Amino acid sequence: MRKIFFLSIMLLYCLSLNAQTKRSLVPSDVYRLQDVSAAQVSPDGNWVAYVVSTVDTAKDKRDNNIWMISWDGKQNIQLTYSKEDESSPKFSPDGKYISFLSSRKSGDEKDDDKDLSQLWLLDCRGGEAKKITDVTGDIDDYIWSPDGTKVLMVIEDQDFSDTASSEIRKPYVMDRYHFKQDYIGYLDRRAKHLYMLDLVTQNIDTLTTGMYDETDPDFSPDGKQIVFTSNRTQDPDRNENSDIYIMAATPNASMKQLTTWAGTDHSPKFSPDGTSIAYLQSSSNEAFTMYGEDYVAVISKDGGTPKLLSKSVDRPATNVNWSKDGKYIAALMEDDRESNVVAFDVASGAMKKLSDGKRATFDLTPNPANDSWVALMSEPNLPFELFAVENNNTRRLTHVQDSFLAPLTLPTVEPFQSKSKDGTLVSGILYKPANAVPGQKLPFILYIHGGPVGQDDYEFDIIPQSMASAGYAVAQVNYRGSSGRGVDYTRAIYADWGNKEVTDLMGAVDYLIAQGTIDENRMGVAGWSYGGILTDYTIATTTRFKAACSGAGSALQLSMYGTDQYVTQYETELGVPWKNLDKWLKVSYAFLKADKIKTPTLFMASQKDFNVPVAGAEQMYQALKSNGIPTQLIIYPNQNHGLNIPSYEVFKYTNYIDWFNKYLK
Repeated sequence: MRKIFFLSIMLLYCLSLNAQTKRSLVPSDVYRLQDVSAAQVSPDGNWVAYVVSTVDTAKDKRDNNIWMISWDGKQNIQLTYSKEDESSPKFSPDGKYISFLSSRKSGDEKDDDKDLSQLWLLDCRGGEAKKITDVTGDIDDYIWSPDGTKVLMVIEDQDFSDTASSEIRKPYVMDRYHFKQDYIGYLDRRAKHLYMLDLVTQNIDTLTTGMYDETDPDFSPDGKQIVFTSNRTQDPDRNENSDIYIMAATPNASMKQLTTWAGTDHSPKFSPDGTSIAYLQSSSNEAFTMYGEDYVAVISKDGGTPKLLSKSVDRPATNVNWSKDGKYIAALMEDDRESNVVAFDVASGAMKKLSDGKRATFDLTPNPANDSWVALMSEPNLPFELFAVENNNTRRLTHVQDSFLAPLTLPTVEPFQSKSKDGTLVSGILYKPANAVPGQKLPFILYIHGGPVGQDDYEFDIIPQSMASAGYAVAQVNYRGSSGRGVDYTRAIYADWGNKEVTDLMGAVDYLIAQGTIDENRMGVAGWSYGGILTDYTIATTTRFKAACSGAGSALQLSMYGTDQYVTQYETELGVPWKNLDKWLKVSYAFLKADKIKTPTLFMASQKDFNVPVAGAEQMYQALKSNGIPTQLIIYPNQNHGLNIPSYEVFKYTNYIDWFNKYLK
């Protein structure tokens, strides 16, 4: 008895000691956070290949390597150990090999050889990976033929503009309407085409050529046909259209257009019997461009009228996949801060949920051996992991994040809903420090998501997590324009930027003040991308916020025409500036009212961002500087819209907290 009592006391002591050693999350935890992605299930259903991304602090970059875990989760094996990016692992149809893309060098290659990803093959029974392609253009995507003898690849045309021996790059020469794109840069006339690699002969046949891109390929079950996505209108740059095409899997084959919707049709998948094709169709035609959602659709391989299975649900879908028996189509679906796995009966159109709960879900992959799935899932206090979805239940497969979470005490996360002054019901998520005292009013940060089409959901988000861990209440608000609440909710801000969104954001703030949660005298606002744009709109509308951080934003929208990548949307939604100047000036009010802004604001931008160019932050910084308002500008060298250097991420999150600490604490 005394021994049991002693052991109980020791256990309580150890638990207390463990609790005392836990700490709050800090920005530098970025270095410890790993990313999981690209799951693929073996043909026998017994293994899942996936990619784990870890930070190499010495090189200040992420390394991506391929792992494999058994379906029961008991065996976990690292397959590659490269310091280069490894991506897109796929099992061969017989399950003996795993293919992947990598820019690593083989034994006879020099480090100064062009840095292109090639296709590699790894024997699951052991041994070194073998490079099986040496193409001169980037491999964008690939799939195995059903019999395992061929690989269909999407390859971008070779870039001949930078092949001279001189270190000075040739001038960019462009004649396209859409002439720039973030991460790609200035656009020439190179396109992405389909090529067939014969694994026996090593011959590569060209299946498509010309000025059009072909993407999203899929084989028919017998391997004789392929479907793909393409925009083959007269000038693809001038619209948001794409359609589904079908052709024989042979060179010089004619192609047939299956869909004719004026919006976007994409991501086709053959049914198991080869008679039908599932795909995604946008709700938006050309008039609404980005303000829509994708429906689950199915069409005969011979064409005809498509059946829109998810239209009546009025929620955005992604990642369509057929069940093994072909009776239903599984997909991921957003719904008011959640995203889960759903399935649509092909015959009746009836929908059922295969997973449920307060979580975010991405990258749905079928198990070829049965009607189960692998999905990438996250919860508010759990970064993304792989889960098996089977028998209407979810089961966690990987435990990559255990070491990250072990030393941390994370903030509390809870949902809330508020009403805007016009009566609109708006959903949000509230983060509070783990040690927050009940009833205590906390300094507050309104953190606004980008898009605008997208939603703040129940996933682990290190930005509000780090802010809340620093002692703030943090709210994320799905203002009108966000997804997950239906098409009308998303379209509400069409050609009317900075109006209803700000109304919804301030309604949420008023609600939290009324609840006694936040200190209305110590409030800050921040966001990135459209979140940065809305930050600018908000501080030009009200002086209630004592500090702001605007990242990758813009305010003088008139100046964005011709400098960013959204010319198609601008001309469709706002019209050309020389004919619709009043409308352009209306949405530029954040800059034109810069003399009304009294909020000390930190601006951030990326030097090579073509999504929201650096000029957007520079103009607002200059305006506040000229008006004597405390401000600062941070530029991330050689970065695109999203930061991909770990130390820059840490620097960004640290500066958020330091700026707010300076003015709110």
